Amino acid sequence: MRILHTMLRVGNLQRSIAFYRDILGMRLLRQKDYPDGRFTLAFMAYGDESECTALELTHNWDTSAYEPGDGFGHIAIEVDDVYQACERITQQGGEVVRPAGPMKHGSTILAFVKDPDGYMIELLGPKT
Repeated sequence: MRILHTMLRVGNLQRSIAFYRDILGMRLLRQKDYPDGRFTLAFMAYGDESECTALELTHNWDTSAYEPGDGFGHIAIEVDDVYQACERITQQGGEVVRPAGPMKHGSTILAFVKDPDGYMIELLGPKT
């Protein structure tokens, strides 16, 4: 067994695709409209779905915004260098909400970024 994807509801699909593609470096694997249901699905990932977990962005055509809710935590993404990733994300217009640095009560270097819909993304360096 393995995790196939995580789904996020997004208010503006093109803005979200641009964020995950241009700022976080994911690829758009596929996108499909469902006119009868009035929604679009877009799948983003760092590699092929046979090897990587994907992020499913769901856009309901009649909804322009969502509240992330208090039950959702964050998406974690491994990066080569957390400090450099934050610098690059900031330069590209992304919002770093917790700058790179050691975890409170620990030594793991991490940072948090907010996507256009307010979802939190944790950046972590490779495990050593």
